[in-house]
Amino acid sequence: MPRPIEARIDRDALLHNYLLARSRCPGSRAWAVVKANAYGHGLLTAADALAETADGFALLDLAEAVALREAGIRQPILLLEGFFTADDLELVAEHRLSLVVHRLDQLQMLRRVGLPLRVPVYVKFNTGMNRLGFRPEALAALREELANNPAVSEVTLMTHFADADGGQGIDWQLRRFHEMAGEWRGPVSLANSAAILCYPQAGRDWIRPGIMLYGGSPFADESAEALGLRPVMTLSSQIIGVQTIAAGETVGYGCTFRAERETRVGVVACGYADGYPRHAPTGTPVLVGGRRTRTLGRVSMDMLAVDLSDLREAGIGTPVTLWGEGLAADEVAMAAGTISYELFCALAKRVPVKVV
Repeated sequence: MPRPIEARIDRDALLHNYLLARSRCPGSRAWAVVKANAYGHGLLTAADALAETADGFALLDLAEAVALREAGIRQPILLLEGFFTADDLELVAEHRLSLVVHRLDQLQMLRRVGLPLRVPVYVKFNTGMNRLGFRPEALAALREELANNPAVSEVTLMTHFADADGGQGIDWQLRRFHEMAGEWRGPVSLANSAAILCYPQAGRDWIRPGIMLYGGSPFADESAEALGLRPVMTLSSQIIGVQTIAAGETVGYGCTFRAERETRVGVVACGYADGYPRHAPTGTPVLVGGRRTRTLGRVSMDMLAVDLSDLREAGIGTPVTLWGEGLAADEVAMAAGTISYELFCALAKRVPVKVV
C-alpha cells in the first residue's frame, strides 16, 4: 500500500488564475511564467492546462524550453535569463525561442554565430533591482549593437520591479525605465504578479504573471482568496499514529514542544523530505478532517505532529491538508518564516502527484 501522501494539481484553478491575470490588464498579452518546473507544479502539467489559452510561456532552462516544443507547444517561449554560451544558440534557433538579453556580450555572440534566422530579443534594463540588466551608462553601446546586429528581429524592452509588493511601489523604477527608453515606441514588458494586481496600469504589451498563476499571493497583507486567486496545489496526507501525552511531556526531536496539559498528538505522514519546511514552528496551521489545528514540535524527515486535543473524532486515517484547498499556502509559509514560492518549489519528487 502506498504511503498516504499526495499533491493534487488543479488544472482549472491554474487556468482561472491565468485568465484573471490577463483580465487585470486588458489589451496586454501574458507570458505564463513556468520556470522552476512551473513553481514545482510540473512543467508539462502547467503547459497542457494552458496550451489553448496562454499567449506565451516564460522560463529559464533551455532544456525545459525544448521539452515544451517537443510536447507540442507552439506559442512563443521566452528564456528569462537568455542564453549562457554560444553553444546554446543552435537550439534557440531550432526551436524558435525568444531571448532576454541583459549583457552586451550576449548580443555580440548572437551576431558572431550567424544563425539561420533572426531571433526576437527582450532587452532588460536595470532600473533598481540590481540583479541583471543594462544600466544607463551602457545604453550607447547597446543601441549601436542593436543597430548593427542582423541576428535580432523584434526588440522588446523590459525591466523587473523590486518592490511592487511593498512600500516603494513602482513609480521610481518606471521613471528610470522611461528615461532609459527615451523615444522608444516598440513593445514593452514590465508587470510581474504584484504589479498586475496592484498597478494594472503598468501592464503595457506583455505581462509576466508568476506566483499568482499558482494561487499564491505576492502580498504579505492580502490573501490569495481576497485577490480572487484559487489554489492550484493541495498537499494532503493522513494521520498514521496517535499518542496521548501528559502535561510536561515533550514531542519530537529536540523536545521543542512541552505539553501544558494532557495532549492528544496525531502523527502525519509528511516531513521535510516531502518538502514540508523543517523550520515550521509549533503552531503552524494545518487542517485535520477539514478542521483547523496546529503542528507540534519539530518537523521530522518523514513525519510531523499535530494537536488533536480538540478533535476527538480524528484518528488513524483522518485526512490532513498541509496546504492548498481550505488552507492557503501563504499562511503556512508565513508561519514558517518563508514564502509560498519556496513551499511549492520544494515539493519532493517522492510525493505522488495527481492532476485533476
